[in-house]
Amino acid sequence: MTPRQTAHYFSQAPQAPSRPRVVELAFRGRRFQFLTDRGVFSYRGVDRGTRLLLEALEVRPEDEVLDLGCGYGVVGIVAASLAVRGRAVLVDINPRAVELARENARRCGVLNVEVLQGDLYGPVAGRTFDVIATNPPIRAGRAVVRAMVEGAPAHLKPGGSFYLVARTAQGAKTLGRLVAEVFGQAEEVERGGGYRVYRGTRRADSV
Repeated sequence: MTPRQTAHYFSQAPQAPSRPRVVELAFRGRRFQFLTDRGVFSYRGVDRGTRLLLEALEVRPEDEVLDLGCGYGVVGIVAASLAVRGRAVLVDINPRAVELARENARRCGVLNVEVLQGDLYGPVAGRTFDVIATNPPIRAGRAVVRAMVEGAPAHLKPGGSFYLVARTAQGAKTLGRLVAEVFGQAEEVERGGGYRVYRGTRRADSV
């Protein structure tokens, strides 16, 4: 993928002309409808990696969740629907994605959602969460993905969990080792469809 294509969705100024469409997701007995558009990740439908990440997530009713690089909001909105006494914060650098995520929270009737535009952890500086989940923009480059992993412990409560999904053919095992390096350990909690989900947990005595 060329740099121009990489900027297609991981960008503060997406260039693709708008062409909205609606996609659906069935998850744990509930159907969600999401408005998507060109210039955001997985425009044509919820990708396999995101589906696997959702299957792996453990979200308690009172949890505070961060969806890092939220796209049009699938992971954060579903997580918020599980955290009925908690909240999900969704962050993306792409303004089109942020607008879609806000609209999708309204469409899905999930009100305990906050959507912020900005780069990586910048919009949530000083805040901590029980769960951080990301389907990282691999093609944005190693430095971006490394920053997502390395910044996670400082934004987790003690005992909080960081979840990352990646395609096996795009270096998932390498990212699993990075999670282990940052957290002291990494669990492969789901695998399927050419993807792997890793979880790192912040120890109570760390950060």
